[in-house]
Amino acid sequence: MSTISVKSPFDGSLIKEIPLLDSNQVEEKIAKAYALFQDKARCLKPFERIAILEKTKAIMQTRVEELTKIAAAEGGKPYQDSKVEVLRAINGVQLAIEHIGQMKGEQITMGTTAASVNRWGFTMREPIGVVLSISAFNHPLNLAVHQVVPAFAVGCPVLIKPATSTPMSAIELVKMMEEAGLPEDWVDFVICDRTNAGNLVEDKRVNYLSFIGSAEVGWNLRSKLAPGTRCALEHGGSAPVIVEADANLEEAIPALAKGGFYHAGQVCVSVQRVFVQEGIVDRFCEQLVSIAKNLKVGDPLDPETEVGPLIETYEVERVDTWVKEAISDGAQLLCGGKKILDTCYEPTVLLNPCQNSKVSQHEIFGPVICVYAYREMQEAIDLSNSLPLAFQSAVFTSNIDKALNAVNQFNASTVMVNDHTAFRVDWMPFGGRDESGIGVGGIPYSMHEMTCEKLMVIKSSKL
Repeated sequence: MSTISVKSPFDGSLIKEIPLLDSNQVEEKIAKAYALFQDKARCLKPFERIAILEKTKAIMQTRVEELTKIAAAEGGKPYQDSKVEVLRAINGVQLAIEHIGQMKGEQITMGTTAASVNRWGFTMREPIGVVLSISAFNHPLNLAVHQVVPAFAVGCPVLIKPATSTPMSAIELVKMMEEAGLPEDWVDFVICDRTNAGNLVEDKRVNYLSFIGSAEVGWNLRSKLAPGTRCALEHGGSAPVIVEADANLEEAIPALAKGGFYHAGQVCVSVQRVFVQEGIVDRFCEQLVSIAKNLKVGDPLDPETEVGPLIETYEVERVDTWVKEAISDGAQLLCGGKKILDTCYEPTVLLNPCQNSKVSQHEIFGPVICVYAYREMQEAIDLSNSLPLAFQSAVFTSNIDKALNAVNQFNASTVMVNDHTAFRVDWMPFGGRDESGIGVGGIPYSMHEMTCEKLMVIKSSKL
C-alpha cells in the first residue's frame, strides 16, 4: 500500500504515515457521495445539520490544545498563531450554524402585466450537489472548516482533499464530525495522488469545486471541469500597501510587520509591497527593521516562536534566490536575507527593489517585505495596480479624502484603511479578482455559493 509521509517542516521528523487511496477507492468515495445526494430520502433537515454542527463545535472546544499542536506540527505555523487558527475554526462552525436559518428565497412579483396575472412566484435555495474541496497547507484546520462545513451546512455531500503535506487537521475535522453523529457518506477525506485528484476534478458527478492554492494549478483545474460544474478558486496576491506621510506610524508599522511575517509570509494576503511616502521612508524602515530583527524564528511548537519554517526546504531556497536576485538588481538589504538552518528564513526587509525583480512581480510567499519610496500618491496607486494580481490591499493615512481616493482606485477585492492586508474575519467576503481567483469565500458567502436558486410559480384562478 502506498503512503504519504507527513513530516515536520521545521526539523523533517516523521509525524505520521497515511495511506494513499488508489483509483478504485477514490471512485468508491465519489460514487457514494453522488448516490447520497440523489437519494432525497437521506436528506438531512436543517435542524439535523444544526445539531451535528453544534456537537462538532462542542467536541472541538474540548480539543483546542490537541488541534493546535497538530496544526503547528504539520504546517509549521507557530503555536501561538495555530491556537488562534483553531479558535477561528470553532467560530467558523458557529457561523455556519447561525447562517443555516438565513438561507432563504424571495417573492417574485406577478400581475404587473396581463400575461402574469393569477400567479404567485417564489424562489428557494437548494444544495448545489456534491462538493469537492481541494485545500492548501497554510491553514490546515481553518481552511478545512471553510471548505467542508458550509457545504454540509446547506445539505451538500462533500469530499475534501487536503494538501498532502498537511492532511492531519482535515482528517481530525472529519472524525470529529463523525463523532458528533454525522451519517455515513456526508463528509469524507480523500488522500490521493495528483492523478486521482485530477480525475475527481473532471468527474461530472462533482457539482462544485472549492480550490485554495496556486493560480497555476487553480486555473488549470478550472479548465478541466465538467460542463455545469461551478467553482471557487482562491489564489494569491501581492498585497500592496500605501503609507502616506500623515499616517500613524506607531500603529502602522507593528501591524505591517505582523501582516508580512505572520506564518513566515505564507498567507495569500501577506503584506508584501509597501509604498511609503519618501519624506518618512527612512523613519519607517528604521522602525520596521527593528521589529524584524527582534522576531523569534524557530520551532513552531515553542510557544515563544513568532516566525516558523517554510513548508518545504525548496521554498527556502526559492525565497533566498529571489532576494539575492533583487539585491543584484539594485535593492538595498536592510535586514535578513539569510537562511536559518535549511527550513527557516530570516525576516527580511528590502528597500526599493527593481520593479522587474521577482519580489516585485510575483507573490513571494515568504517572510520578505519590500519597501518602495514614492513622491506622489498616484504613483503608488499606479504601481499597486500594475500586476494582474488583485486581492487585499491597504492604505494608511489620517486624511479621509486620501483614504477614499485609494479605496476608489485600488484594483482589489478588499481595501483596508489603517490596517494590514492580512486582516480577516470569517463572516466577511474573501476572495481575489483577476488572476487572484474567482468566487467568494467566507462562511456565509460560501454557503450561498454552494446552493442554487429554484423558482416556483403557482397559477390559480383564485389569485
